[in-house]
Amino acid sequence: MIRKLHLSALRAFEAATRTGSFRLAAEDLGLTPSAVSHAIRGLERDLGTVLFEKEGRGLRLTAEGDTLMRYVERGFGELALGLGSVAARKPQLFKLHCAPSFAAQWLVPRLKRLLTDCPGLELRLATGTDYTRFLADEFDADIVYGVPTADYYGSLKQQGVIVVPLGIETVTPLCAPAVAAGIRTAADLLRHTLIESDNKKVRWPDWFAANHLVAPAPAGPRFDRSFMSLSAAADELGVALESTLLAERELASGRLVQPLKSVAQDVTYTGHWLVFPRAKRYSRPLLTFVGWIQRELALDIDLALTDPESVAPDT
Repeated sequence: MIRKLHLSALRAFEAATRTGSFRLAAEDLGLTPSAVSHAIRGLERDLGTVLFEKEGRGLRLTAEGDTLMRYVERGFGELALGLGSVAARKPQLFKLHCAPSFAAQWLVPRLKRLLTDCPGLELRLATGTDYTRFLADEFDADIVYGVPTADYYGSLKQQGVIVVPLGIETVTPLCAPAVAAGIRTAADLLRHTLIESDNKKVRWPDWFAANHLVAPAPAGPRFDRSFMSLSAAADELGVALESTLLAERELASGRLVQPLKSVAQDVTYTGHWLVFPRAKRYSRPLLTFVGWIQRELALDIDLALTDPESVAPDT
């Protein structure tokens, strides 16, 4: 029978599972590595089991440790939610890193609705094409373009990072109405200026191949951000191959049209992914934002309860 369980020992255990080492857990908790080690050894003694095994320079949870980790994580998460409920009147700071074009084309136009729908949420937004490493609590979550690479995900897996797809996007030719007048078939695009988006996962050769054609050699304007390609297309500089999700405003206003809608074969793929530390999944600001973005994108995923192994990309 368990005599007692010290909260400090459980905190040390949670930090060690999250960071992958007693040293990093000690830094996180403001303790010495020996204090963390002593706390966990005491916990193992009280439980009558081994929770960690050495793996190189790091730690690996035993089967018993993995079971306990899930309950401890949920317990601390529920405590965090309870404390957040009590302090609900205080601003809820949410620090988000985001892919530039998703931020400019999709998120920023919705900021007013976000802040209206989620009173008390204070958003701090930064953009960049680099992936966040979640060091020093700099960001709570990241919206990345493209499936996170194996190297990136692998380096964060020890921390327990949840990776969730943000829906299916349709990639199709987009242009200004005046340009669309001369486009009736996929082959017609061979006679038009094609805007190149250098960093896109789906590019003109992919689209032409889907329509049983060979793409011409690149000759049009080239950009490294989707929002610039969309702006160029709206200014009649050519035809862009972009996501209708990112072009929602331009399509709604009529500045851009889909000249081959229901005529040619478009390409669909998962373009953007939400990434956040597993330890954050009970954070009230994160859950508030996640609930909102799920509604906006009509997703049906309970991120608060999601097992990261079930949503992580294949590495």
